Amino acid sequence: MNAEFHDLRHHGDAEVRDGGLTDLAVNVRTGTPPVWLREHIAASLTSLAAYPDGRAARAAVAARHGLPVERVLLTAGAAEAFVLIARALRVSRPVVVHPQFTEPEAALRDAGHDVARVVLRAEEGFRLDPAAVPESADLVVVGNPTNPTSVLHPAAELARLARPGRTLVVDEAFMDAVPGEPEALAARTDVPGLVVLRSLTKTWGLAGLRIGYVLAGPGTIARLERAQPLWPVGTPALAAAEACMSPRALAEAAEAADRIAADRAHLLAGLAEFDEVRVVPAAAGPFVLVRIDRADEVRARLRALGFAARRGDTFPGLDRDWLRLAVRDRATTNRFLQALDQALTLVGA
Repeated sequence: MNAEFHDLRHHGDAEVRDGGLTDLAVNVRTGTPPVWLREHIAASLTSLAAYPDGRAARAAVAARHGLPVERVLLTAGAAEAFVLIARALRVSRPVVVHPQFTEPEAALRDAGHDVARVVLRAEEGFRLDPAAVPESADLVVVGNPTNPTSVLHPAAELARLARPGRTLVVDEAFMDAVPGEPEALAARTDVPGLVVLRSLTKTWGLAGLRIGYVLAGPGTIARLERAQPLWPVGTPALAAAEACMSPRALAEAAEAADRIAADRAHLLAGLAEFDEVRVVPAAAGPFVLVRIDRADEVRARLRALGFAARRGDTFPGLDRDWLRLAVRDRATTNRFLQALDQALTLVGA
């Protein structure tokens, strides 16, 4: 299947631009950023006359993962990191594991690369078989937990993808929403060619600020850094990054992950009441992927009832019968389930 059959540049924010809808399309935690973080960012505005200095934030990220600073690069969100990887690394045979966040493939194609796909199967729960990735691949991109499937791949399985001469990019943008982060590779230095991407925009509600980071070997970090413009991350974003690495913030993120797990269980229990809805099993992220016959029509009905859901057909490997639903609090989920019942009735799915 060629790239032109999927809108790789479509993202969840497009579903809620009209306003007035309850948002189940964007995977940013509601009620964020917290007051203390907003105040910390606001305090940094008195320093805007000076050029950004990322040393403290970079050191904080390194300390959070137990890594030397030479293995850390701060970026304007994880999306910038995908562009840097596509442009700065020597790549001839890139492979992207789908369904997943589409920006990595879009960035690679924009940089002139021919991208091969490994498409995981719904019948197998979108589980990864490392043997499905061609041995010839010199760049492999995979998400964990994967957006949009919410599948958490075992770290040992991902590590099996590593090869001499291969760059293994693991997108861990949602890993901090998994209690305990049991399958994280972020702190690993023993996996050859490993590049881990993290985002602070999801858990902390900083999508408008653009802040993320890359964890990789010093040589890879140096190549990516050379491809960045000067001062790529502004002072407010650097202040946010440093604050989000504090013990207080990490404890708050852990509590949020536990709440998300409980709220996700509530959503899954409600969805299980509908014979028309098939849920991808063992969801681990702050969202779930569901299959519904004529889901595109159901989505339109949900919009009319005040709810925005993320369409699935822009993800390679999915079609018009898939929707991604962000996990919300129980009250919001209950209202959504009532709307879904109405939508399914109206569509006759």
